[in-house]
Amino acid sequence: MNKTIRIGTRDSELALWQAHTVAKQLNDLGYQTEIVAVKSTGDIILDKPLYELGITGIFTKTLDIAMIQGEVDIAVHSMKDVPTALPNGIVQAAVLERANTVDILVHKGNLDFLNGNGIIATGSLRRKAQWLNKYPSHEVVDLRGNVNTRMQKLQDNNWNGAVFAAAGLERINLKPDTYIDLDWMTPAPAQGAMVVVAMENDTFCREAIAKLNHKETEICTYIERQFLRELEGGCTAPIGALATVSDNTISFTGVLFSLDGKEKHEIQKSVPMEEYSELGQKAAREILENGGNDLMVQIRKTLQK
Repeated sequence: MNKTIRIGTRDSELALWQAHTVAKQLNDLGYQTEIVAVKSTGDIILDKPLYELGITGIFTKTLDIAMIQGEVDIAVHSMKDVPTALPNGIVQAAVLERANTVDILVHKGNLDFLNGNGIIATGSLRRKAQWLNKYPSHEVVDLRGNVNTRMQKLQDNNWNGAVFAAAGLERINLKPDTYIDLDWMTPAPAQGAMVVVAMENDTFCREAIAKLNHKETEICTYIERQFLRELEGGCTAPIGALATVSDNTISFTGVLFSLDGKEKHEIQKSVPMEEYSELGQKAAREILENGGNDLMVQIRKTLQK
């Protein structure tokens, strides 16, 4: 165990928290680690919505390059930011036990706007579509940056609230008292999970990281990302998915919305644990066959303009 495992990460507070969490778990197993922080394009360009940047995996690309060039050995990501297809030579080495999957609304202490007109901020097409589906009279504005930046922007603007992943705020103790759980909102595929990737030919690191893997989380995120991959085909779209395990049964909910939130396709399925391998794919195909395919064509056309 004399090799030092260099852990690549974005340099935001949340990303560094994730990297330090992995480092500690590896250290506890007797491995030596070093954290290497790099800034991604997604953190630098904050004046455009993510879908306008046209880059799949904008938050992961910089670290992918650093790994391929041998500058870091592994990388730690929020799994929901990772494209469903990894670059050649890079593999998923472990998925850590999942945290809270819920989206929350951080507000300014007054929720009267929920019964009238409001302005809500989010940089996510999925959150925007689901919000407009429930509150069609509201305005949704774009919000970019790391969680600290987004929390500050909420305070600095006349918005009524902003939508965040609960897990991110909880991990760095930023979750305020003024929030409500959006338990009606289907989360992003793999929301609340952290993934560690490594080079396919790096046996030492892959064997070390495999010891951190949480099997149940790995299975649930596999189903959700399979659903995403089958639906979107490389296109960003308002897609939510959540798989949970109880008594050896997997329950799955998947949604696809139009960009304006007016059109909604939802599917719910439950299967025995041992039948999980094609659950996400079958659920996605069912949605595509029942109007989802036409909607995806529309979404691609709109986003390519």
